[in-house]
Amino acid sequence: MKRRESFRWGTFGRRCLVVLLTALAVLNSATAAGGRYLVPAAVAAVLVGAALLVRRLPWYASAVPATVATGLWGWPLLPLLLVALFDLAVHRRARLAVGCAAAALGANLLISPAISLWTPQRYGSTLFVLLALVGGLWVGNRRRLLKALGDQVEHLRVERELREEAARAAERSRIAAEMHDVLAHRLSLIALHTGVLTTRSEPLPAPVVERLALLRTASTDALADLRDVLGALRDPGAEPAAAAPEPVLRDVDELVEQARAAGQRAEVEVDGRPEEAPAAHRLAVHRLVQEALTNARKHAGGAPVRIHLGYGPPATTVEVTNTPGSPAAPAVASGFGLVGLRERVTALGGHLHAGPNGAGSWRLAARIPHPAPLERNGGTA
Repeated sequence: MKRRESFRWGTFGRRCLVVLLTALAVLNSATAAGGRYLVPAAVAAVLVGAALLVRRLPWYASAVPATVATGLWGWPLLPLLLVALFDLAVHRRARLAVGCAAAALGANLLISPAISLWTPQRYGSTLFVLLALVGGLWVGNRRRLLKALGDQVEHLRVERELREEAARAAERSRIAAEMHDVLAHRLSLIALHTGVLTTRSEPLPAPVVERLALLRTASTDALADLRDVLGALRDPGAEPAAAAPEPVLRDVDELVEQARAAGQRAEVEVDGRPEEAPAAHRLAVHRLVQEALTNARKHAGGAPVRIHLGYGPPATTVEVTNTPGSPAAPAVASGFGLVGLRERVTALGGHLHAGPNGAGSWRLAARIPHPAPLERNGGTA
């Protein structure tokens, strides 16, 4: 938007300048003709000025008339020639500009000394021509540089948006894979145990057998549907679900012990039991703490890290803070870990905050509400 407004103001300013120089050229032509305005030089000035005002004309439509008019009528038309030479230099046509200037200066050697560019100062007009050429080259290079920088900034903005979207998609795929593993494992256990119960040697009541068979069929169908829906969201190179190891909901204590073994100072405070939170919440807690410890290790080496976890209803909460420390050695990193974590927390209906916490410290806090309990019908499940 700013670039477009700047271009509009630049175009408006150039048109005003061309109008003023055209009026000056007409006035100079009238002065050289003894006060008469209806002279060929004045008409040529108006035509050249009109050609310079139209931006979409080819270069020769304005440069050639300005060169011919200046070559025939000398210094009164010089201001318009300078504008034409400036435009040529701006558009990287320096050789053509030099050729036009040389043609106009050479033609003025043959006209009346009263209007020649070589009088009263022999090289005064040449100096103005050089200034127009140098100024045009500088303005053209500056415009191209600004355009290249603007295009680069736009490219970086688009690239960052694409990388953020890729990070969100990768996190959604990771969530789907983790939930596929956890739920598939539990549904498999349900199907297995119901199958064992139906094959017991002791006779069971017919309604129980019927319910067990229905439960086994439902769990088997749910497992197949889960694999169809979530299994397709795995990464292309991920291991198939059938060959994947049994999923384990890792405890945060393992991460803390690993961090301490690497030299980090980490303290953990836990409210409630992990079993009180859904499996998806515990997976999110694991990822949040993992990312927070990694960022603290990278950007605040040696600083103590305090971790507070809350599993009990009505929400699962995570808060990780660290004081300022010394940054680690530069490493290649994506920088989009928090983007993926925010996508994960948002998908679970929660919100995530990560940012400075005063005095150079850093705070990561997330709150994920527990799902509403299922209502019971008539007191039975």
